Amino acid sequence: MKDGFKEDQPKPHYHGHRERLRERFRMRGADAVADYELLELILFRALPRRDTKPIAKSLLEKFGSFAEVVSAPPRRLMEVKGIGENVVTEIKLIHAAALKLTQGAVLHKQVLSSWSSVIDYCRASMAFNEKEQFRILFLDRKNMLIADEVQQEGTVDHTPVYPREVVKRALELAASGIILVHNHPSGDPTPSNADIEMTRRIVEAAEKLSIVVQDHIIVGRDGHASFKGLRLI
Repeated sequence: MKDGFKEDQPKPHYHGHRERLRERFRMRGADAVADYELLELILFRALPRRDTKPIAKSLLEKFGSFAEVVSAPPRRLMEVKGIGENVVTEIKLIHAAALKLTQGAVLHKQVLSSWSSVIDYCRASMAFNEKEQFRILFLDRKNMLIADEVQQEGTVDHTPVYPREVVKRALELAASGIILVHNHPSGDPTPSNADIEMTRRIVEAAEKLSIVVQDHIIVGRDGHASFKGLRLI
């Protein structure tokens, strides 16, 4: 039996397509396949008896990109016709693997010398979330990442952040520095006036206890913004 079909059964019309797609991926890698074809490869395991091309294209039409598909919440994935729990599991496994890869590039590393990896990790973790999330990367005296924690989750355009709680947690972890990170579900990473004011209050609270706010990064579908790069801290 192969792909869920007995050897003496007529093979469905898409069977040859699957084999050709797998072979192209094996021989030439991900750059040789379109985004919908990469999604097809993921869907093959969960849907051995279905033509997965229409489903893959529907996913891209609904969410916009491969990254947005794998980052989408399970309930929204299941709004697409043909998507059930097995497909959601396969898609979320890809997302979890991507997070592990990007996290491994920064965990216990000298963060300030691996800045592009930090940005990649933040974007993979948060850029496509539907609600705002505020997280903190905690650094030791050598700017090594010692912890990464989500502090608050909010609505589509607001997350309550309390400077006293941020500083308290840094002290509990014996952190010497922190990097603030949050996402803008709108996609535009431009800092708002509220973002700027909140960051100023955290910087002031941290300075009193010799904790350095190294940066505040905002991520969104359209890119990222660095407060340090914008000279806002």
